[in-house]
Amino acid sequence: MPASAAVANRGRADERSATCHCGTEFIVSSLYCHACGASRPGLNSARALEIPGVAELASLGERLGLTTPAAVAFLVGVLCVVGALAVSVFFSARTVIDWQAIQLWRIEWLLAAVAAFAAGCLLKK
Repeated sequence: MPASAAVANRGRADERSATCHCGTEFIVSSLYCHACGASRPGLNSARALEIPGVAELASLGERLGLTTPAAVAFLVGVLCVVGALAVSVFFSARTVIDWQAIQLWRIEWLLAAVAAFAAGCLLKK
């Protein structure tokens, strides 16, 4: 097939995928027609069900040698440790009772971190 014919066929295929059967053009990267609600033809269903950030989480898990659930548990544990540190930044103790309350919150955050790290160890390969 000559190059000019291939370019002409590609242009028609792009034109067909850019318009709905009702005649309106699809909005860029839309899954459905904004006029009639029909689904876009030639759309890969796996692409429509993608969750943002899962690929980055999987690559982080691969670099750390963890499965995806173990990597999630690890990140939750890190978040809990940051929460334990943030308690002392946001709250100040003026009395002994305030100090005890802050220590109790810090202990709760650290217990949650230990639980998340233990779950990560159990979910590891």
